[in-house]
This record gives sequence, structure tokens and C-alpha cells, in this order.
Amino acid sequence: MTDPTTHTAPVVLPRIAITYCTQCKWLLRAAYFGQELLSTFGTTIGEIALIPATGGIFTVYLTHKPGDTAEVHQVLIWDRKAEGGFPETKILKQQIRNHINPEKKLGHSDTPSSKGSKIDPSTAGEAGVTAKSGGVASTDSAGTGSDPLVADAVTTTKEGKPDVQAGDANGQQCEDCT
Repeated sequence: MTDPTTHTAPVVLPRIAITYCTQCKWLLRAAYFGQELLSTFGTTIGEIALIPATGGIFTVYLTHKPGDTAEVHQVLIWDRKAEGGFPETKILKQQIRNHINPEKKLGHSDTPSSKGSKIDPSTAGEAGVTAKSGGVASTDSAGTGSDPLVADAVTTTKEGKPDVQAGDANGQQCEDCT
């Protein structure tokens, strides 16, 4: 008889691993990005993993076999700390596409963005722009700043710093977000 605690399922490539901070409550953001990638790439993606962590982490890694090689590569696609915020969905899709299927057309996601990727916190709130944690801004078509990712995003103070009050389920606050 096989011990179920020692059995591991085979990894199906390409694999996208999204590691998110549970203390910052970024699960919905991670799930949203995973849903968007699956909707765009379908069965081209072997699997998406959502990996809970702490410490203000939000990373996206791609593990794949480029071209016809037998060699497996792991590529860091996005790191919130290094990039200073979260990716736009279209940027994430473009970077994944460039590694797994460079010829794939992404429709409107292939057009250049009219928005800058970051804003000055001192101008946040002007012209319908809302600062998000990590200093990344977004607006909707009405310029109201509503975003499907806001529900789980950490709110920011006037200084643009994350405003973490509750912490995780154990009452601990994230070091990087306090």
C-alpha cells in the first residue's frame, strides 16, 4: 500500500507559481492573476500554484522547458519588492507569453498602455487615480480608481505607506507592511 503523505503528483509544465503574503491579504489578488492567465493561455499552461507565505512577498515564477530542449528553466516573472508594486495584468500576460509562446497574439493586451506604471504618491487621488499598495496606480474607464483587486489590497496612508491594522489570523502584522 502507498503512503499518501509521501506521494507527490507530477509537475505539469509550464507551471506558474504565485507566492503571496497572507498577512497582507493578497490571496484574492494572486487568484485573480491566476484566473487571468488561465483564461488567456488555457491548456498551454500546465498548472498554476498559489503559495501562501508571509513577509510582504508577492512573486510570480514560471517553470518551463524552452523550445525543444529537455532542460527545465525557472524564470522570475515578477517580484513586488524589486518592481515596487504589482504588475498590470497585461504586462504579466506579455511576459509569460514571451517565454512559453512568443507567437501568440494577446489582442488588446498587446497594445501599449496609456497609463504610467507608477505614480507619485503626492498626486494620488487627482484625476481619478488611486494609489494602491506598492505605489502602483490604476483607474477604471470612468476614472474612479475602482479595481477588482482592491477588495484584498492593503489600504495606504496619506504618506503612501501600507496601512495594516488587523494582521493575519494570529494577529501578527507583516514586517514589510507595518
